Amino acid sequence: MISKQDLQAVHERIKPYVHNTPVLTSRLLNEMSGAELFFKCENFQRMGAFKMRGAANAILNLPKEKQQKGVVTHSSGNFAQAVSLAAKSLKVPAYIVMPSTAPQVKKEAVKGYGGKITECPPTLAEREKAAQKIMEETGATFVHPSNDLDVIYGQGTAAIELLQEQPDLDLVVTPIGGGGLIAGSALAAHYFGKDCKTIGAEPFEADDAWRSLQSGKIEENATTNTIADGLKTQLGNKNFPIIRELVSEIIRVEEKEIITAMKLIWERMKIVVESSSATALAAILREKEKFKGKKVGIIISGGNVDLQKLPF
Repeated sequence: MISKQDLQAVHERIKPYVHNTPVLTSRLLNEMSGAELFFKCENFQRMGAFKMRGAANAILNLPKEKQQKGVVTHSSGNFAQAVSLAAKSLKVPAYIVMPSTAPQVKKEAVKGYGGKITECPPTLAEREKAAQKIMEETGATFVHPSNDLDVIYGQGTAAIELLQEQPDLDLVVTPIGGGGLIAGSALAAHYFGKDCKTIGAEPFEADDAWRSLQSGKIEENATTNTIADGLKTQLGNKNFPIIRELVSEIIRVEEKEIITAMKLIWERMKIVVESSSATALAAILREKEKFKGKKVGIIISGGNVDLQKLPF
């Protein structure tokens, strides 16, 4: 496992390329939950999500000769944007494989950040095939959105900043999709917190991580009929061992609870957050007894919302 010093070094390395995002509170949400909540607002991060952190660290960690040949990833949204912007900041070519079904607004954002898009049919096999072809043709290095240790360590820096501001948190709660954010956050809580535990929040409709913790092996979702589109991906062999060791539990939430939590954050905190982010607050409101009287950090993972498709 990475050392505290090495994780600190990751934070120092990426600082020039990311924002130290604000930590916000809400008296009303504290009253509703019975806990003291501290929201680390990665919706204010560059490109609108925490993924900028992992992308920057992964690219910075490549030797110069590899950087010159570029990086490639496959993503339908946030990580595509993160890799494109991080690569542009570091003057590195970025090749992005996106499914043909990806929203046009996300394709435009990737292009705006300088990413070179290759479209493919919307299956994982086709994504991987297209990425492999680019690697063979260009010599670019593949960066996985969540199952890459450099990415995981970069994602953990949001929780480091949160704990620097609120060092006596009892718990850190994050959404869980591909597992990169929660694995990084759990490492940060382990090293930088004072007996601070990490809890994941996940929709019942895509509860592969919850089932994986029960069975001890990586489980898949047969269907992912959830509004939390960022949480449909599954865990990987790099982040799952960290999650097994350091995440104390995963709380599952209903779709209506995610929508209620999302609406509360928009209405009461006056900030734009995506549905995936709202699962963390939904989990706290669902299991209030667990959080009662505790100081709880919440990672708001992002704010890239399609305003034409709001659930409320």
